[in-house]
Amino acid sequence: MIEGAMDKLGLVGLANAGKSTLFNALTGLDTPVAPHPFTTTDTTIAEAVVPDERVDALAAIHHSRKLVYAHMQLADIAGLTAGSSQGAGLGNRFLGQLREADAILYVLRAFHDDRVPGDDDPIANLDALELELTLADLASVESALERRRKVARSDPSARPEVAALEVVQAVLADGIPLYRATLETDVLELVRSAFLITTKPAIAVINADEGAEADVAVEDTVRGRLGDHATVVTAPLALEAELARLEPAERAEMMEALAIGSSALERIARAAFETLERWTFFTSGDKDTHAWTFRRGSNAQTCAGIIHSDLARGFIRAEVASWRDVVEAGSWTRAKAQNKVRLEGRDYLVADGDVLEIRFNV
Repeated sequence: MIEGAMDKLGLVGLANAGKSTLFNALTGLDTPVAPHPFTTTDTTIAEAVVPDERVDALAAIHHSRKLVYAHMQLADIAGLTAGSSQGAGLGNRFLGQLREADAILYVLRAFHDDRVPGDDDPIANLDALELELTLADLASVESALERRRKVARSDPSARPEVAALEVVQAVLADGIPLYRATLETDVLELVRSAFLITTKPAIAVINADEGAEADVAVEDTVRGRLGDHATVVTAPLALEAELARLEPAERAEMMEALAIGSSALERIARAAFETLERWTFFTSGDKDTHAWTFRRGSNAQTCAGIIHSDLARGFIRAEVASWRDVVEAGSWTRAKAQNKVRLEGRDYLVADGDVLEIRFNV
């Protein structure tokens, strides 16, 4: 991914799992939702604003005229069904949309409603979804192997790729998605051109009944299936979608009344950023307070380029402070007066929550 580019999450779920309901909750849109399969028959793509209290706090002390939050791009893929990878249901054309995503977001049904058909066992949901994505990847690998083996007969440089594809083929043939396999990094790098879905990191959202407590055992099982670094979120998505339609003040009041600490969007955004190793830095003043996302481990010059290429090209140094120090001081100017702002060079590794002011000369 290009630094500063928007992360894209592909939402995938069985019919009636609540995938489009989640999409509506995250984007504030009104994608059709109905208690029958394939209400969604096309892929819908939209952006979701990521709430961030740090933006709010910095904007408040600087009286910023404009607030710019981080965004995520979401792709609502038509509901899958058993056999989708072989063309059943709406076919595998929608699986292709997942190849463009940075991460896969599984929507797993755990709510009970006799009026809505479908399995309400989240583990069974996950098993079915993983199987379809694994089979889709297996078909891609087998096709790629056939082509690369022909090339390797006359071109020895293609042989390492063939060997890597054969390793991956064996894993997928055993029904194991690649994010759960212990494969060497060089193997995954060699099969990158196959655009395999299950090489992408995964996040799970368990769609629970309103008022139901998160089932720790279910969460742990889902987390175990997806791998050690997977993030699992439990939320009543129908309620979250209703809250998303309210004005901010009314939504905050309703969330307080219902004892909802943070919205699904906030928790899913945190999960996505953690999974994709994305952090956030800020620029803040009276004109605007802006959240910028970057890959963890990026240096100051790279982050300057996320704001504008000229800032990276003419980079001199960065003035840096933590957002909390700036807020506690009451302004950027006061933070400098209190020696909470320091000068850093181009190789400084920017931390999550840093406020930056770039000095440059073009």
